[in-house]
Amino acid sequence: MNMKKDVKSGKIGAVMVVGGGISGMQSALDLANSGFKVYMVEETPSIGGRMAQLDKTFPTNDCAMCMISPKLIESGKHLNIEIITNAEVKSVEGGEGNFKVEILKKPRFIDISKCSSCGECVTVCPVSLPNEFEQGLVMRKATYKRYPQAIPSANAITKRGTAPCKIACPAHISVQGYVALVADGKYKEALDLIREEAPFPAVLGRVCTHPCETNCTRRNVDEALSICKLKRFAADEVRASGKDGPPVPKESKNKKVAIVGSGPAGLSAAYYLALQGYQPTVFEALPVAGGMMAVGIPSYRLPKDILNAEIDFIKSVGVEIKTNTPVGKSLSLKNIKDQGYGAIFVAVGAHR
Repeated sequence: MNMKKDVKSGKIGAVMVVGGGISGMQSALDLANSGFKVYMVEETPSIGGRMAQLDKTFPTNDCAMCMISPKLIESGKHLNIEIITNAEVKSVEGGEGNFKVEILKKPRFIDISKCSSCGECVTVCPVSLPNEFEQGLVMRKATYKRYPQAIPSANAITKRGTAPCKIACPAHISVQGYVALVADGKYKEALDLIREEAPFPAVLGRVCTHPCETNCTRRNVDEALSICKLKRFAADEVRASGKDGPPVPKESKNKKVAIVGSGPAGLSAAYYLALQGYQPTVFEALPVAGGMMAVGIPSYRLPKDILNAEIDFIKSVGVEIKTNTPVGKSLSLKNIKDQGYGAIFVAVGAHR
């Protein structure tokens, strides 16, 4: 069969098979062996269809998986078959011999070309969901492989949109993620996840106004989760265990950045710049770092040792803080630039 478009007839030597069950696979293999380019579209993360869920088949009582396994492997390796999973057909236009199909390809969140299907991500995943492949009789992790022999042989991640608590969070912290990690006893992992968006978990756990709890959907059942207190619990537990080691910054870029002000914005900018390999220096006019966290919040609400521990953690990744160094008359922005700083971030707050 000619794979190229026939100019006279207007027909194209390619076929789309919608559905990756037993009939879809057999049709795709027959067409591919005849020389057609076949696009097999399947709505789930893997082909196999309903037959992959069966134990025996009627009337021979043969093993269902034993029957479709060779077809799964052949379909996955056939050079004329392109498998498009996690996809659905949105529209079909055209006529016999020349169709135009629009497909909605949903994200898998895992790169098929890099996944070795080792299952390590499944082991550490803290989120459990009903297993639809097993008709909801058992649970599976949010990171999963539909069944052991699945083709493509790669895992996928189930995501159900952004949670209301995460949307309400000003820092957009992954609330569901760290709450699930805390529930699983993985306090250090929970703390690391919080620090991906905010480097002050212990401070936030004490002074945050927690809009996330106002939007927690658990309120529809009984009461909101104590999200803020869970953040504080994770931070305090890891600190008490002595296992709160700083992350390893990327390779140094040998570029200096000046930050004016050591409040939450300034220290956060310095922390994430340091992790990216920059050399940040924070200039603070007051004798202590922390901005309003240090001088605007009373110690009974935010103990000084907690704040100092958070600041020390930020300094441990390579952040330099110069206190008693006001920027203005004696030290201008031009003076800072002349010292070799490639960028200046002004984070003096909005006190007035």
